[in-house]
Amino acid sequence: MSDSEPDDELLSLLRQSMGFGGPAPAKAANTEVLKSAEYVYDHSIDVALDTYGTKAAATQIWKLMQEKKYTFKIWSEHSLHPKAKTDETVNFIFLMDLLNFCFWSARSYPTLRFAVEYQGQRWTGYWSLVAAIHRALEEGTPITTPSFWTNEIECTDDLLRNVFRSATSEPMPLLQERIDCIREAGRIISEDFNGSILEMIHQANNSAASLVNLLVTHFPCFNDTASFGDSSKSIHFYKRAQILVADLWACFEGQGYGSFYDIDTITMFADYRIPQMLHSLGCLRKWGKLGSAVEGM
Repeated sequence: MSDSEPDDELLSLLRQSMGFGGPAPAKAANTEVLKSAEYVYDHSIDVALDTYGTKAAATQIWKLMQEKKYTFKIWSEHSLHPKAKTDETVNFIFLMDLLNFCFWSARSYPTLRFAVEYQGQRWTGYWSLVAAIHRALEEGTPITTPSFWTNEIECTDDLLRNVFRSATSEPMPLLQERIDCIREAGRIISEDFNGSILEMIHQANNSAASLVNLLVTHFPCFNDTASFGDSSKSIHFYKRAQILVADLWACFEGQGYGSFYDIDTITMFADYRIPQMLHSLGCLRKWGKLGSAVEGM
């Protein structure tokens, strides 16, 4: 077996230890994310993977996961993540991941940046979004109900701005874009899935990859792709679509709405922190202008 070939026996053991589902059917769905990653790997000039560094990092990460007894149960341990295993929780997770993008602030000082006041604490970044959803529900606004999103008489833009109101003078970044995503998603759920997010999960038939594909096919907001360099080759990221599936799996602990026989088809999410971590772990090699720029930071 060469360095580039997977160890199928080891992969099987890893899947079992992480609580992944059983074998996939003969014609399993494919998100094409790994194929996109492979294409970038094969055609990149300024960056490459270091085989030995990657294996060393994998060994280190696996060891730490065993020492810390990491499981999907950790997801529910955060005070803001929903705990109930209900239909409403599915709606909560959908909205949470629909709007989980770009929390960069234009303010230099942390105390001036967008934040949400909830339960006597100020929350920032991703947690500000989760806190705002909880706050709205407690205030009596059915913010996680898809049919409410398309009711512009009751669910006005002003009401949505109030739902995501800030504890500082800086509003939530890209607030109008988020409002547009909510409206669009409500319409699509109504037209394509009989008004129910549960219907979409049912159509996925316990396949994580199928659910990702449904999300990116029906919802433009989830369909994040890019062209590679000057070519017309489309590269699929599907970051938030995969996060949504992973959140369902973790919240429901691999059961019920979180039961996916192919959860191991979900990849690491494309996040700016990932290359930083891969660089520090010795997994990446960089050349040319990119290498000079990174080393000069």
